Amino acid sequence: MSQLSEVAANPYAAELAAAKKAVALAARLCQRVQQGILQSDVQSKADRTPVTVADYGSQVLVSLVLKKELPSHSFSMVAEEDSKDLRKDGAQEVLEHITSLVNETIANGGSYNMSLSKEDVLAAIDGGKSEGGPSGQHWILDPIDGTKGFIRGDQYAVALGLLDEGKVVLGVLGCPNLPLKSTNKHNGGSSRGQVGSLFFATIGCGAEVEALEGSEPQKISVCSINNPVDASFFESFEASHSKRDLTSSIAEKLGVQAPPVRMDSQAKYGALARGDGAIFLRIPHKGYIETVWDHAVGSIVVTEAGGMVKDASGNDLDFSKGRYLNRDRGIIATNKYLMPVVLKAVQEAMKEEQ
Repeated sequence: MSQLSEVAANPYAAELAAAKKAVALAARLCQRVQQGILQSDVQSKADRTPVTVADYGSQVLVSLVLKKELPSHSFSMVAEEDSKDLRKDGAQEVLEHITSLVNETIANGGSYNMSLSKEDVLAAIDGGKSEGGPSGQHWILDPIDGTKGFIRGDQYAVALGLLDEGKVVLGVLGCPNLPLKSTNKHNGGSSRGQVGSLFFATIGCGAEVEALEGSEPQKISVCSINNPVDASFFESFEASHSKRDLTSSIAEKLGVQAPPVRMDSQAKYGALARGDGAIFLRIPHKGYIETVWDHAVGSIVVTEAGGMVKDASGNDLDFSKGRYLNRDRGIIATNKYLMPVVLKAVQEAMKEEQ
């Protein structure tokens, strides 16, 4: 396909290409840090420094690549980290570590011939201070989604989305530890084979997955199961992230037989989008307010794969309200066949809880 016809088919083709490049490079830095954590002794596993270094480093690389690849665009990014803590006395060593890690990743990537100073690194991190909102274009980034999974050596994701006039129009989800082929035994998949999945979706163009290291993209779609008895469901690995007594009561109401698949990060959305499971439930504890970067990317990947993502009242998620999701408690992602019954079970269970 010529570049012209590609742009006609996807008005966000340039942004998508830049976002994929940014996420792949950031994921490379994260993988290197995670390997270091897993090789270190138990005592230093309790140390939060490595994940801090990777979080900041990932944000720096994403910010840098987007600015390099889209020089004519005005840049606005809503991201989790800012540089305040790194400017404090005593943070010099961590800042030096981040800077050298970023520069090594850039050098090994081979695309850019440049070296960042510590000041450049701080400025790149602070590129993520935007508030987002209903007008203009804003990137939304979670530089490491699932930090606890990251420390444990399990699933995590680099999640980058684009908001245009209050709507998520594009999402790229890098999952370095998620097998490229389905993890669902029912799909004839197995966890052997290539590991590292890059999911991406643009509004109106469907969702695809390719190897994080690059491969031919494959179209993906959510499963077509219409009987909850046959469904398996995803929930957060960390018990503190979701009310498990509530999710198990919902599963019981639905007659779900399979035990829940517990997984960290928005990797759950990617796995759901390619049919590894049928339902994703997240019912946080009362008073918890979700951030936009925790769901923006996962939700467009699922909806473009033919799925639905709603809050517990059955409304679409609204990403136009700034840094937080203004919505009723609870997030449900599933296919269009199961959504009505899942929604009903969620609402009943939540009423009983009160």
